[in-house]
Order: sequence, then structure tokens, then C-alpha cells
Amino acid sequence: MLAAGAYFFLTREPAQPAEEAPVAETRPAPVARPAPPTAKAPEPERESTRPAPRRRNEPDDTEPTPAAPAAPAAATTATLVLGSDVPGASVFINREYVGITPLRLADLEPGSKQIKLTAEGYEGIERVVDLTLGTNDVSMRFKEVRLNKRQAVSHKHGMGGGCEGTLIATLDGLTYETTNKSDAFKLTYDQIETFTVDYLEKNLRVKQKGGKTWNFTDRNAANADALFVLHRDVEAARKKLAQGYAPVR
Repeated sequence: MLAAGAYFFLTREPAQPAEEAPVAETRPAPVARPAPPTAKAPEPERESTRPAPRRRNEPDDTEPTPAAPAAPAAATTATLVLGSDVPGASVFINREYVGITPLRLADLEPGSKQIKLTAEGYEGIERVVDLTLGTNDVSMRFKEVRLNKRQAVSHKHGMGGGCEGTLIATLDGLTYETTNKSDAFKLTYDQIETFTVDYLEKNLRVKQKGGKTWNFTDRNAANADALFVLHRDVEAARKKLAQGYAPVR
């Protein structure tokens, strides 16, 4: 208890401010981080597509193989390529004029063709050619000579009688084939003294130098026409040989 008259100062301690509640520390919410990637199983090692280095002088198998060329179309017609030893010769095929040598004719029908060539100063030449599919190379020569003639004949003996056989004319001479061995002969032209056609007698006379004489008639005809042709061809061949024509046997 306090005495009277005493001032009583009630002092009170200043009120303490109320303790502030501790402010909760606000921190930014942690940013969610992505989960680390799940480790993948290692992929199997792939084979390298890069070509292995080539050894020296080793062929390169990686280069593409060139494509084989296409086969040419099969020919359906014939082509004639015609030449001659006399340029500019007139050409006739099956008696139709088609041009001059050298000559190339395409799109012809395959088969047998009669070809004739004529040139000034030369006898005409003929040949039968069998054209096949594709290209046919043909060469014909004026400056060559051929001779191979056969004629059925009868031989009359001077004292009567006779024999039959075949008279053959080639570039090498005349040959008479017969079953009568005493009349058969084979003579070169140099061994022949007489070689003439007698139209009155209708025979062909052959006389060996210093030897025998033969008188031939056509066994199949009553005239001397075939004998005349044989005689003409023989004389023409002998003339060409003398002029240096190439003999073709």
C-alpha cells in the first residue's frame, strides 16, 4: 500500500507492440524440371553403306554394269550391193533396167534374180543370184572368161559307122567322152589344127595337129545350130584369153 499524498504514478511500460507473426518466407515455387531422359538401349550397329576402300588394281564392283545393246531388228527384205570391174555398166534385173554400177538396191523381195550387165566395148554378162534376207554383196566382172559347155554328139567314121558321146569344151581344151575308147580324146587348143562348123554337112570338124579328124553332128537335132553355138563360145573364150582376161575355172 502506498502512503497518502503520494503521487502515484503508475507507470506502465509502454505496451510492447505485439510481436508480429513471423512472415512466412515466400519463395518462388520451384520450377518443375523435366525428368531426365530415360536412357535408351543402344541401337544395333548398322552396316556402313559406304563402299570399302578398293585395293590397287582391284576392279570396282560398285560401278553399274552397262546395259547390253538392243539386238537389231531382223531383216524382212533383201538388199543388193552390186559392183563390176567396169564402172558405169548398165544393170538389168529380170530384164528391167535399174541403174548403173556401182549400185545399191534396198527393199527387194528375196529369191532368184537374173542380173545382166552391159558396157560399151564388152560382151554382156549375166548371172542368176539367189537373194537372201539382209545384205547381198555381188561382184561381176567383164574382164574374165568362163567356159564349160557340153554337147551330146555323134561321131561319123570315114569308112562308115560311128559312135556317140559327149563333146566338152572348157578353157583347157576339148574332150570327147565316149564308150569307144579308140575315138575318145582330150586335146588342148594348141594341139588342135582345125576347129570349124560346116553347115552344108551339118557337122563340127575337129582335127588334131598331125593326127586324126573327127566329124561331129548333133545327136538330138537335124541341124548344126547347137554345134554353131558351142563353136562360137569356144572361139570367143580363146580370144579373151589371148587378150589377157582372167580365166575362171
